[in-house]
Amino acid sequence: MKNTSVDKYLYIALFEVDEETEGYTVTYPDLPGCITEGNNLSEAMKNAREALELHLFNLEEDEEEIPEPTSIEVLIKENSECIFVPIEAYMKSIRVNLYSKSTSKNVSLPYWLKKLAEKENINFSETLQEALREKLNISYLGIKDYKNNKVYKDKNYS
Repeated sequence: MKNTSVDKYLYIALFEVDEETEGYTVTYPDLPGCITEGNNLSEAMKNAREALELHLFNLEEDEEEIPEPTSIEVLIKENSECIFVPIEAYMKSIRVNLYSKSTSKNVSLPYWLKKLAEKENINFSETLQEALREKLNISYLGIKDYKNNKVYKDKNYS
């Protein structure tokens, strides 16, 4: 399923109890490498959703195939010792959170320009963002989901 415009996914998570720690290990049979754990059920549930959302987001970003979920009936036959929990991933909210997260970018400036800007108390980060918006013809204060051509309102700009 190579569709990055999907806003909600539902996968079955397998919760296995660790007898020694009484914690849980959570895996998704349809998503190799998507694994998490929790010291208790509540923590494992929270971590399971976060792991699913981040895993699916990374698949979207890498333009990889997102597999169809296996039915719970098939999973029960193959994994009778596990606890089966349906977990929903709300991709719109995870996209907004990750696209709006600030990232660091080093830039090189002539020494004299840096000194003049500092003397005028110019915010380098803000100025660079404004210049990039202008250069890219972006007139909104929102988050651009560049793969799906959607704009989400940036929570930092109410």
